[in-house]
Amino acid sequence: MEVRAKKNLGQHFLRDLNVAARIAATISSDELERAGVSGQQWGELPVMEIGPGMGVLTRFLVDAGRDVTAIELDSESVAYLGREMPGLRVVEGDFLKLNLNEIIEGEMVLIGNYPYNISSQIFFKVLDYKDKIPVVSGMLQKEVAERICAAPGSKVYGILSVLLQAWYDCKYLFNVPPGVFAPPPKVMSGVLRLTRNGRTSLGVDEKRFKTVVKTAFGQRRKTLRNSLQPLFGAGHPFLQEEIMSLRPERLGVEEFIAITRQLP
Repeated sequence: MEVRAKKNLGQHFLRDLNVAARIAATISSDELERAGVSGQQWGELPVMEIGPGMGVLTRFLVDAGRDVTAIELDSESVAYLGREMPGLRVVEGDFLKLNLNEIIEGEMVLIGNYPYNISSQIFFKVLDYKDKIPVVSGMLQKEVAERICAAPGSKVYGILSVLLQAWYDCKYLFNVPPGVFAPPPKVMSGVLRLTRNGRTSLGVDEKRFKTVVKTAFGQRRKTLRNSLQPLFGAGHPFLQEEIMSLRPERLGVEEFIAITRQLP
């Protein structure tokens, strides 16, 4: 008996085995080595999969010899996985509310066909565990995946782009059409992979950095001089610097760090 897709959980079950195999391969040792991240042993780390559903992606991960822990909120899916994959470790719960350190000790790889309705929240949580999660891969709404991987100057470049690219190298891998899902979503999907870069510190307070980025993009049509004035205070000399005449989508991570360094 199959699991019924639930709209309130944002469920769209992947049916295409070729696509599932390609997603699973994005975290293989060979694929990571081809991506230039060899020597990190990331291809051997335990894997946490979010929202396994009926285990289409899960089976490829298990068959590849990975140690998989599945996080599933839907009790019907949990029961299905228990019947069909009895050796799989399944944690029933909301990923956004879980303490990941209590589930897997040490570093891990995160993967999933992420629920569209919480995909941005998932990646904000990744930032909280950036030292635990050196690799993130998987599928989400194409628009969100493109936003995460966007370069400065792009119309879709935004808060998630800057915050994630401060700590990860982000790469958009391939498109996935609606027809490979049941039920099919109304949007295209995209697969990406994030790998931790070599940064160990921003050199500024992280909370202040996030505040600068979020405040700037909160009024993205305004110049930084106008949007960030409340943080600096009227009359602050740095507001007259040339960089403050730009809009936020023109700035990269280093420029946002430089601005944060000037906060009073």
